[in-house]
Amino acid sequence: MVAPIVVMGVSGSGKSTVGAALAQRLRVPFADADDFHPPANIAKMTAGHPLDDDDRYPWLEAIGEWLAARQAGGVMSCSALKRRYRDQMRRHRADVEFLHLAGSPEVIGRRQASRPGHFMPATLLASQFSTLEPLDPDERGIAIDVGQDIDSIIETFIAATDPDAEAENR
Repeated sequence: MVAPIVVMGVSGSGKSTVGAALAQRLRVPFADADDFHPPANIAKMTAGHPLDDDDRYPWLEAIGEWLAARQAGGVMSCSALKRRYRDQMRRHRADVEFLHLAGSPEVIGRRQASRPGHFMPATLLASQFSTLEPLDPDERGIAIDVGQDIDSIIETFIAATDPDAEAENR
């Protein structure tokens, strides 16, 4: 059984782009958590209102079920901003690994501004940063700065989480 991976971070950090590239590199399925939101959540965010935990609960359950079904691995892009959200996913699959795409509000804000038409308005970025709880030491995964190119992010993640990766590169 191969552990599924959640690429996490605030909106605009590059979760979907990095997640899709990582899944392709690992030859596993990719899913974007945005596709799991019910229409009411999308309408709420489009109107500029942050989701609350009640809004997120069924969404996180659906994500956890997707992760649990990936016996041969998979990559999910999902904000996973709070520890309790990550714990909810881990209740479905305890071995989930997290790749936290970390960056400053200024860097992420510039990235977000270049995404016209996305349902998550830039005005909610501050609430995402205030909600974000970085990975705790007991959580499987690492944080990587988004200032690197995609290939470097993927290489760093694989080297840090796959003990065989270093031996394969010798």
